[in-house]
Amino acid sequence: MKSNQFEGLNGAGLKVAVVTARFNQVLTDAMLEDCLKALETAQVAKEDIVSVRVPGSFELPIMAMAFASQKKFDVIVCMGIIIKGDTKHDHYIADGVTNGLQRIAMDHQIPVIFGVLTTENREQAEVRSVGGQKKGWEAGMSAVEMGNLMKSIR
Repeated sequence: MKSNQFEGLNGAGLKVAVVTARFNQVLTDAMLEDCLKALETAQVAKEDIVSVRVPGSFELPIMAMAFASQKKFDVIVCMGIIIKGDTKHDHYIADGVTNGLQRIAMDHQIPVIFGVLTTENREQAEVRSVGGQKKGWEAGMSAVEMGNLMKSIR
């Protein structure tokens, strides 16, 4: 199900930081590739995009905080995949990442795009990352929309 339609977005001039977890790397690689394609489609210049990898989703907030503190980006995209396991570990990671990224967005008044998949199993993660749903693309387009919106009200 597609709930967002991204047509005609122009991100020329936006400065975008992209932080992607390596854990579940085959899937996060696909998300990163789709995100970068979305940014390119929306005319964000390659030289205006900084992309880094972190070990896992739990490390996304600290890297996002580092980018937000630099005050040179219009938007930060964070992507990772948290798959439910046999314990509640996934809940602790998801809560920490969600709360951390939201706090950074609010404290620094910068859009932090939540491209973190929280799935029940690998199959759900595959559908959302390499399958038909293309959540990396959605994260990239959300970044352009929110970056432009924030610039328009400043």
